[in-house]
Amino acid sequence: MRIGIVCPYTWDVPGGVQVHIRDLAEALLADGHHVSVISPAAENAELPPYVVSAGRAIPVPFNGSVARMSFGFLSANRVRRWVREGRFDVLHVHEPAIPSLGLLACWVARGPIVATFHASYGNSRSFSVGVPVIMSALEKIGGRIAVSDAARKTLVEFMGGDAVLIPNGVTVSRYTEGERLTGWDEGEVIGFLGRMDEPRKGLPVLLEAFALLAAERPSLRLLLAGPGDADEVLERVPAAFHDRIGLLGMVSEEDKVRAYHTVDVFCAPNLGGESFGIVLTEAMSAGAAILASDIPAFRKVLDDGEAGALFETGDAASLAREAAALLDDPERRARLSRAAGHAVRKYDWSTVARDVLRVYETVASTAGVEEDAVTGPVEGPEESAAEGVTEGVGAGAAGGKPAGAPAEGNNAL
Repeated sequence: MRIGIVCPYTWDVPGGVQVHIRDLAEALLADGHHVSVISPAAENAELPPYVVSAGRAIPVPFNGSVARMSFGFLSANRVRRWVREGRFDVLHVHEPAIPSLGLLACWVARGPIVATFHASYGNSRSFSVGVPVIMSALEKIGGRIAVSDAARKTLVEFMGGDAVLIPNGVTVSRYTEGERLTGWDEGEVIGFLGRMDEPRKGLPVLLEAFALLAAERPSLRLLLAGPGDADEVLERVPAAFHDRIGLLGMVSEEDKVRAYHTVDVFCAPNLGGESFGIVLTEAMSAGAAILASDIPAFRKVLDDGEAGALFETGDAASLAREAAALLDDPERRARLSRAAGHAVRKYDWSTVARDVLRVYETVASTAGVEEDAVTGPVEGPEESAAEGVTEGVGAGAAGGKPAGAPAEGNNAL
């Protein structure tokens, strides 16, 4: 198949959606399909050969984080040209309900469209009031996928209809083997990977717990990987413990794998706003013993605590107690590692990509592929699409169920 995939967030800043799209694209390419991805990207970004840049992204506060998205005239033009030249059998847009490339692609495309919904928004007033404006685009979607129960719940509550549930994938073999990072062979190590400057990732909770533990465990060290201000991190920890914190910053894929294999306990202290947990499945694939906050998405991935320990969300004392218990019990860590290795198999891309491909095939066979993949030569189509994105935030009233929405149940397409 000729498959076009639309990434809403900038390719050059790591994130769960970008990783999902990268791994899906590579799994489909390995299976012999033609795949092209369009994504926001910085001008100097190094992109894989299958990724096309839609121009630089603009940081926008969104869902308790900062999303780097593209919209406007330049993006509309590039999306339109990419869709026209791609002649795709199916177009797969990710997060089409946010003001970025996915929404633009839905507006300009005519052929079969599949959409994946990743995020859980909770009670989002700005999202709910914007839904009616974007419904004209969402009604063109023939198949809808949610990566988690939380994402599916958001879709149903705000837009109606239903979606097939296909979880995020992970390339398990990429993380199975790895050497320890140099200089981290001694002592106990707790690890964290994520954006250190993003509050909902929960790093301050981990730093507070580390300060509690470090006073009693002289060999304990903390390994932190991800973007963020190192000085701001160190300000949250007593100076006496600064030399026991390793700040790797942005890491390569190879060093990320090594980091997972270095830690005795991998900690995910997220406060909420997560619909899945890519970082958990990566750590599970590496065989790490995991300690995570007890949010619904993490509890499900960790099989209700069977494949990883849980602590009370946002509670540094609870995190410290559970971490100490794991560090003191190597047999339990080994049991959790084995359970994680078994549980993560269902998320391997060898399984997940086949499920996604079935959705493509069903939607393409029922919708048919139009010869002209874009809207007709209406005067100013790029301008109309761009204006629709910028005007779509904060307008309209409640919308109904999209035409062609899936039927109820996990087998709905």
